[in-house]
Amino acid sequence: MKITDLSPALVWKYFHQVTQVPRPSKKEEKMIKYLETFAAEHKIAIKKDSCGNILMSKPATPGRESVPTVILQSHIDMVCEKNNDTKHDFDNDPIETIVDGAWLRANGTTLGADNGIGVAAELAILASNDIEHGPVECLFTVDEETGLTGAKALEKGFLSGNILLNLDSEDEGEIFVGCAGGKDTAATFTYTPEAAPDGLFYFRVDVKGLNGGHSGGEIHKQLGNANKLLVRYLYLLKKQTGKIVLCSIDGGNLRNAIAREAHAVVGVPYDAKEGVRVLLNHFAADVENELKHVDPNVKLLLESVEKPAFCIDEVTATHLICSMHACAHGVLGMSQDIEGLVETSTNLASVKMKEGNTIIVGTSQRSSIESCKEYAANMVAATFQLAGAKVTHGDGYPGWAPNPDSVILQIAQDAYNRLFKKDAKIKAIHAGLECGLFLEKYPQLDMISFGPTLRDVHSPNERIEIATVQLWWDHLLEVLKSIPTK
Repeated sequence: MKITDLSPALVWKYFHQVTQVPRPSKKEEKMIKYLETFAAEHKIAIKKDSCGNILMSKPATPGRESVPTVILQSHIDMVCEKNNDTKHDFDNDPIETIVDGAWLRANGTTLGADNGIGVAAELAILASNDIEHGPVECLFTVDEETGLTGAKALEKGFLSGNILLNLDSEDEGEIFVGCAGGKDTAATFTYTPEAAPDGLFYFRVDVKGLNGGHSGGEIHKQLGNANKLLVRYLYLLKKQTGKIVLCSIDGGNLRNAIAREAHAVVGVPYDAKEGVRVLLNHFAADVENELKHVDPNVKLLLESVEKPAFCIDEVTATHLICSMHACAHGVLGMSQDIEGLVETSTNLASVKMKEGNTIIVGTSQRSSIESCKEYAANMVAATFQLAGAKVTHGDGYPGWAPNPDSVILQIAQDAYNRLFKKDAKIKAIHAGLECGLFLEKYPQLDMISFGPTLRDVHSPNERIEIATVQLWWDHLLEVLKSIPTK
């Protein structure tokens, strides 16, 4: 079975088309051109703002002209992650999809159902001629994954509707009415490159096999973080040998993804060579025991390498290892208002060696309480400042507070119960959504977020549960049909 054999056929048709268009964050030009071509072919009104956000408008079906305008919204960019042994150019290659039992996944890469499935649903509604709805505006935003810049740049007056359906959630049967705000914190270390000493045993240590995942939606699962595991080993090694030479280090990628892989090249005296392997074996056994329920495929690998030309000066290397070891990662607090909801968290996302003899450690903090978000960001900043790093913060984005008087929420609840004879779950989400930013420009918006079931987004294990797409699609159409006249 192929993706084009699935139901609802129109949604899967457009999702397949979306997967064939490269669309990394900040590189959405090909996707924008695709949307413009789609609008021209279907004679749909379209406009684009200076940031690249697209708005397509479709009039009401006959008899529904007096229904309020509804905005359907998705983001067009995708997280680009792949397995190390996968050859794929996200700037140019289409995503290869695989029907795997009850799920659709990609071949060694992220699938891009986050948020391509939302885009596909909007296109299906725009292209169809037999779906009952009032006036609709379909908003396609850019660069959600690496900065929410499309939502931040959205101008007042671009939208005319007062109801917004965000199609970027990941659990069918759940309607989201709030989300956390977020902020990025980066620490920059400047090191002095030194000639790597002779007479040492040099080796590369790798952390692999972790699931990774979304740093908002899956932070509560206590998944392994490759950056933390790597520096834990380096810290133990330094403690055991008294001195190590750190030549290079690299781990993680995106601020909103839990690091799946990391590695470092290290030198130790030859008389410590045997202890290096023994320590790794003991540490690996501890890690496998710690993560046996959430990351059973974790691997710590060691191989000898030739002496590198340069190494990081000892003071900076020590400060880097100690501060990353000390830096918090994971859940910092649970909500007192909504049972089971993570309130505040932080993600030790990446460590990268850059030009100018710098090493940048990237982190992100989230919270549904603004003051707690700032506290978490400042706590992480203080950790790295004590180690002599230069710390900077991103602009951040606001959370989305639940609206207990939401009319569209009640409509969506009733529609779900009518269709499936059971109640949808009403939730807030720890991941960031664009809704909080929309409210800053359009405070009158009445919003909900809902979608089909996705798992392991932001990782090559990303997959979408096929059957839930039909359920979600039926619910979406029932909501559009159920909105009363003004």
